[in-house]
Amino acid sequence: MTSVDNATIEPPGEPRRGRRDPEATRDALLRAARHEFAQNGFAGARVDEIAARAGVNKQLVYHHYGDKDALYLAVLESIYAEIRAAESALHLRGLPPDRAIRRLIEFSFDHLARFPDFVALLSDENRLGAAHVRRSAKLPAMHSPLVGMVAETLEAGVGAGLFRPGLDPMQLYISIAGLSYFSFSNAPTLSAIFGRDLSTATAMRRRRRHVVDLIMNSLRP
Repeated sequence: MTSVDNATIEPPGEPRRGRRDPEATRDALLRAARHEFAQNGFAGARVDEIAARAGVNKQLVYHHYGDKDALYLAVLESIYAEIRAAESALHLRGLPPDRAIRRLIEFSFDHLARFPDFVALLSDENRLGAAHVRRSAKLPAMHSPLVGMVAETLEAGVGAGLFRPGLDPMQLYISIAGLSYFSFSNAPTLSAIFGRDLSTATAMRRRRRHVVDLIMNSLRP
């Protein structure tokens, strides 16, 4: 099983010295911005700090990304592209329907455990009313193939007698994402309320099993 220990996000290194490498500079800025926005939110993040962390002149931020809003959107698009690419690498279409859905649930939980900055960035963008996501031409296209794959898997599962008919693939994906996301976004308050640390590896493994079992049982005829 993939570990659910929270990963430490290492600060990005400086772009290569010597001959100017625009691609390396953009990548360094994107990594630095991801760290800064995740730590301080859009409102609290400073372009000066992003440039310093990337090891470049502040003007290169504007040269490559235009402004702070555009850089923030680029970070959001990159984290969604990252998770979509990782989902694609699971090759779910090659698995039996029940194994494919189970694997998607496990992956969704494990990805948030591995990248806690994903939770921070999404929480911040939701506070902003998805102001940046709404402007993205890339994000809707990223989600369409995934929902299509889930729909195909559910249909195959119904045909094989594994799943009940009438399941909405979009609602299923939202449930998978929501049950996993809430475990991480609300771990501090839940820990305080229930008087136990729900962020430990043991607690997260228990939560992971519960999420998988809950969703899989909801799909059965």
